[in-house]
Amino acid sequence: MNEIIVIGGGLAGAEAAWQAAERGARVRLYEMRPVRQTPAHRTDKLAEIVCSNSLKSDEPGTAPFLLKEELRRAGSLIMEAAAATRVPAGAALAVDRHAFADYVTQKISAHPRIALVREEATRIPEHEITIVAAGPLCSDALATEIARLTGQDHLYFYDAIAPIVAADSIDMSIAFRAARYGKGGDDYLNCPLNEEEYERFYQALITAKSVPLHRFEETRWFEACLPIEELARRGRDTLRFGPMKPVGLIDPRTGREPFAVVQLRQESVLADAYNIVGFQNHLRYGEQARVLRLIPGLERAEFLQFGQIHRNTYICAPRVLAPTLQVRARPQLFFAGQITGVEGYVESVAMGWLAGVNAARLSRGLEPVTAPARTAIGALARYVSSADANNYQPINITFALLEPLSREERRGLRTKRERHMRQVELALRAWEEWLGTLEKVEKRAAPIA
Repeated sequence: MNEIIVIGGGLAGAEAAWQAAERGARVRLYEMRPVRQTPAHRTDKLAEIVCSNSLKSDEPGTAPFLLKEELRRAGSLIMEAAAATRVPAGAALAVDRHAFADYVTQKISAHPRIALVREEATRIPEHEITIVAAGPLCSDALATEIARLTGQDHLYFYDAIAPIVAADSIDMSIAFRAARYGKGGDDYLNCPLNEEEYERFYQALITAKSVPLHRFEETRWFEACLPIEELARRGRDTLRFGPMKPVGLIDPRTGREPFAVVQLRQESVLADAYNIVGFQNHLRYGEQARVLRLIPGLERAEFLQFGQIHRNTYICAPRVLAPTLQVRARPQLFFAGQITGVEGYVESVAMGWLAGVNAARLSRGLEPVTAPARTAIGALARYVSSADANNYQPINITFALLEPLSREERRGLRTKRERHMRQVELALRAWEEWLGTLEKVEKRAAPIA
């Protein structure tokens, strides 16, 4: 029996392996950790989350919710793990990252059709059905192999990790519990700043010393995840309209909206650690401690993790991939996850789900499938396979990617939210019908040889 090879045990790789195995395929999943570590990972667990512990909004009527709901309805392992390890985060879906990685690792390790191989994959097999889900932190050797196979130099952008502080080092006489506009109750800690405090923090931030990048590497920040100091340099009030936005929050000490606010989100089920929301940065560690302790409530902060910077590798997918996530010139090879040019945890999972499904179908002699155009997963697959290759940028799921409503479908809808709710409704209807068709075809198909 031929095995399906999955390279990379991150979110996309774990999801791809699970979906293929659940459809009867035997899977060999390669994960190089702990034999070879990355600059950002800390453990040898599968699906380890290295940046924020938030999987973004889970509020009905939003595009991130639609993507999650499609995956939930399709039996996603990662969504199952997220539900089991969820921590309070208002309208967002956030997880205890350690419990989350443990959950996924245990499920994958216990699956009778998945063999977990702890070694670095430096070559991509020529004849086996293979899914490359190495993630944005793939090794240099594998990145070179990918560049060779795709006929191009790999692309890259820089991503950053937010700091984490110990809960008992936060001054709760200053920080207050609340979520913006009351969504989710009191799931966030909020450190308020008046104008003078903000100015002092801002000046310290824009003059702080950063970790230098390598001389030979061009700085290409991903706009949706800019380091806090890069964002600050765009103008004095940029932070107040971004991660330090005070709108929708009232300081109980004054009864008024603060001039600016820093939010902290629970990092673990035990609530013993909090990450500083939106404060990814690449400052030197000593500078981080000095600058971040200027935030009221964090004067004595104990840092469990400092922010850091790492390089993310991704391919120019529109030049290479079909909407089935197969390499056009080599149909037995799939790419999945962030390396395709989607940005975000759940977006990566979605590409892993589709690649796993299609790899299993290919192994059974079935045609790989394209997800429905009006669904979130279909929209992401369409983007990575048909976007402008000359200006290809990683992207999160948004309604702008989805098939627009027809004039008839828009009739009677007055607000943007109503239109988005209708898009979600129609997308989930199309998704359910498509999943039903897939199941019928796969049940009738011959077993994997």
